[in-house]
Amino acid sequence: MADTLEFNDIYQEVKGFMNDGRLRLSKAGLMYKNNKTGKVENIASGDLSEGIWRRVALGYGVRLLTRTGHVYKYDGFREAEFEKLSEYLKTHFQVDLVEKDMCVKGWNWGTVRFGGQLLSFDIGEQPAFELPLSNVSQCTTGKNEVTLEFHQNDDSEVSLMEIRFYVPPTQDDGGDPVEAFAQNVLSKADVIQATGDAVCIFRELQCLTPRGRYDIRIYPTFLHLHGKTFDYKIPYTTVLRLFLLPHKDQRQMFFVISLDPPIKQGQTRYHFLILLFSKDEDISLTLNMSEEEVEKRFEGKLKKNMSGCLYEMVSRVMKALVNRKITVPGNFQGHSGAQCITCSYKASSGLLYPLERGFIYVHKPPVHIRFDEVQCVNFARGTTTTRSFDFEIETKQGSQYTFSSIERLVIGILCHI
Repeated sequence: MADTLEFNDIYQEVKGFMNDGRLRLSKAGLMYKNNKTGKVENIASGDLSEGIWRRVALGYGVRLLTRTGHVYKYDGFREAEFEKLSEYLKTHFQVDLVEKDMCVKGWNWGTVRFGGQLLSFDIGEQPAFELPLSNVSQCTTGKNEVTLEFHQNDDSEVSLMEIRFYVPPTQDDGGDPVEAFAQNVLSKADVIQATGDAVCIFRELQCLTPRGRYDIRIYPTFLHLHGKTFDYKIPYTTVLRLFLLPHKDQRQMFFVISLDPPIKQGQTRYHFLILLFSKDEDISLTLNMSEEEVEKRFEGKLKKNMSGCLYEMVSRVMKALVNRKITVPGNFQGHSGAQCITCSYKASSGLLYPLERGFIYVHKPPVHIRFDEVQCVNFARGTTTTRSFDFEIETKQGSQYTFSSIERLVIGILCHI
């Protein structure tokens, strides 16, 4: 008769989220069924190579390692179940369940060990914490530093998003320790890899946010921004909205990509990718696909050979690959004939675009406010001159935005939006 135990899954495919489930032990192996998703996982008795019993936040837990390097962690056991579980694993799995305590000193220096799909930060002979490398979404290196970013867990209120390791230099000639650390992570991490050729490449595009010139390589599932200093790989699943906005001078165009989660450059997070194009810049584009593949994948939205304005080609390709419509300004027109309003937000001057369903301000910092988020608006007297006024927006979440230095001639137009 197989024993059945209730427990909580610390992490598996759920990236750190706690899920109730049922663990069933039998002579053939171990089976876990997730109560939330119904997913079933099996570990054959001959695949198990190591078992560790230790005190965790929720009682006691076990860490199981298979011969292929996969690690499974479960917690919620009671202390009295150790003898029972240890005897069962020894009898039917030929594996000793070893007691091993976690280090609780709180030190931030130690030794990193890689085992299977797990990174263990050890202080002495005791692990302080462990990270499943399958949860790593990005690994970047700096001078004596490695930064790991993790997949976002939508089900958890609090998630670990980033951790940095300082790797001290060594006098050995065995290679760069930072690069060796990064390669150990990347070999097991779930990081986007640029395999195969890009569908197309746009060279030296002017990017306002993050600032610089970037080559944009378009792949089937993500776009790759390559600059002189930074590289970003942006999955299309993180793209929320696309905006195509004419500049007030009528000679340039903004193409704005809204992202969630944002891309990061050090401590700075960019929720918007803003490209600036000249209307006079043309391009001839050839997709790195056969005509049959282009027709089958894009159903007439794109052609193998295209030509036109650069901003039109970029927005057209992005729209087809991301499969989201492009938002453009509606019927709004200011007193000068432009589809935007010159104003200031915080310390910078920019352009405010009234859209059909919201406002967007570019470019520093970019702000997007949907109409269904707005609690109320207020037209306030300007603080510096009587020729201008402030436009204040309060959202239902309690956030306040003040767009200042707007010409008084615009107030009547805004009242009709």
